[in-house]
Amino acid sequence: MEHQYSFLYEPINWLLVTLFGGASPRYQELLGTHDGYWLPDHVIMAGFVVCVVAAILIPVSRSLSVDKPGKLQQILEMVISGLEGLIDDVVGHGFGKRFLPLVAGLAFFIFIGNIFGLFYFIQPPTANPNTTFALSITVFLYYNLVGIRQNGVIKYCKHFAGPLPLLAPLMVPIEIISHLARILSLALRLFGNISGEHTATGIFFAMFPFVVPWPMMGLGIFGAFLQAFIFIMLTMAYLNGAVGAEEH
Repeated sequence: MEHQYSFLYEPINWLLVTLFGGASPRYQELLGTHDGYWLPDHVIMAGFVVCVVAAILIPVSRSLSVDKPGKLQQILEMVISGLEGLIDDVVGHGFGKRFLPLVAGLAFFIFIGNIFGLFYFIQPPTANPNTTFALSITVFLYYNLVGIRQNGVIKYCKHFAGPLPLLAPLMVPIEIISHLARILSLALRLFGNISGEHTATGIFFAMFPFVVPWPMMGLGIFGAFLQAFIFIMLTMAYLNGAVGAEEH
């Protein structure tokens, strides 16, 4: 059966309460915790994802070898070069290195966060709307800041008005609503798919603990990859629109 909280929720909060005392009622109300706890489960799991990514990448970065690269290094090099080439294709040639940190960071975080949904004792952070909205708002702010930096405030804002000045009163509200809707689109798509997959896996595990979960886990891995890929593809599409605003 699906657990309401991950296995780290109780011990991490117990440690924080021991060190700092219980959180105030107002703080608990704002963060949705209880019993004096400091951190909601999705925040702990998001931090755990960061720790997992660091545990994988930092040792590899310290043992990089040109002559005798290890298997993990070769896999990571293939992934990184693939992402860089994908950015060049979608956003534009020469932007691969510039946007690689953001896109790669999103890809690793979302994929590993999604993979957590395969384990009934872990709550995937991407199955919580707070996490997915944090990711989508980050993307929204980033590509708009990139557009302003690339084109200047006047020129970037000008593309919201459309090709004809006569249409500006109609186009500006439509464009603003369209851009704001991207926050909802990115966040709800990721949240809905991962939450649904995690719930279904938990139900099937309770019903058929030794038979059904294996094919479900295979589908879960594919779904984790697919949702991460869709998220970064949309991010790159938005970046393409931002850096190419002067052409609109």
